[in-house]
Amino acid sequence: MVAEYTGMKCQPHKAIVGANAFQHESGIHQDGMIKDKSTYEIMTPESIGLMRGESQSGAGIVLGKHSGRNAVGTRLRELGYDLDLDKLNAVFARFKEVAEKKKGGLDDDDLESLVSDQSGSMNELWKVTGLQATTGLSGIPTATVKLMGPDGVERYVSSTGTGPVDAVYKAIDQIIGVEVTLESYAMNSVNEGIEALASTRVVVVPTMDGPNDSAVMDAQTSQLREKKFSGSGSDTDIITSSARAYVSALNKLLTWKMRRMANGADQTGAKDAVAVDGEAPLVVGAN
Repeated sequence: MVAEYTGMKCQPHKAIVGANAFQHESGIHQDGMIKDKSTYEIMTPESIGLMRGESQSGAGIVLGKHSGRNAVGTRLRELGYDLDLDKLNAVFARFKEVAEKKKGGLDDDDLESLVSDQSGSMNELWKVTGLQATTGLSGIPTATVKLMGPDGVERYVSSTGTGPVDAVYKAIDQIIGVEVTLESYAMNSVNEGIEALASTRVVVVPTMDGPNDSAVMDAQTSQLREKKFSGSGSDTDIITSSARAYVSALNKLLTWKMRRMANGADQTGAKDAVAVDGEAPLVVGAN
């Protein structure tokens, strides 16, 4: 009321009456608030007519770059995600990466997107560790991509394309040594604003009779058809999001081929070789 009549807005960090007075972003504070709210608050927001809500056990937690694993895990459980320790650690690692780039904290949609993104990369063979892309009206779209392979060695390749995403995908193809067709590409904004998280989903189809041919018998038509592989990725940068999604799909393809070889369904080892930077082919899954 005072602010309304005087025209002077209260600063967000003003004690007791500020909008952020009962909000907590520090990991230590969040952990203490989840366990016992009286640890850091001598009064409740309800005692002065404010409502804080039921999320995060009513602890007023803002999920940002200073947040801890307990706060992230607590919110995920409230959203219905019961992750084991390894998956939680993987999601938390991605959370910290995104939180460093995004101001204002991550909301529930962001968290769910990270869980979806990470669930598709738990058995990743290749991982995006570096990426730089340039484009423009007068220049040629160029991308340099660095990937870490199943042997723990990082490899990088530069490529050009019709656009930055096309250049990135061509560079990834050269590193991993795959021959696939991009059948579907879709990107959505998880939330609003210039710092919104971009979520990308792609579907790839291996080239028939190529080194990563994935032809399977259709149970209804008894004809060979190519198996499709989808991948998803998310990031505040749309190019990085696109790269993560593409690598996720290729990881699924290579993992499927490894399982097929292990089951004895495909004994043609040469077809499962993955060439890297022009070197001798690396047989994925070989000891």
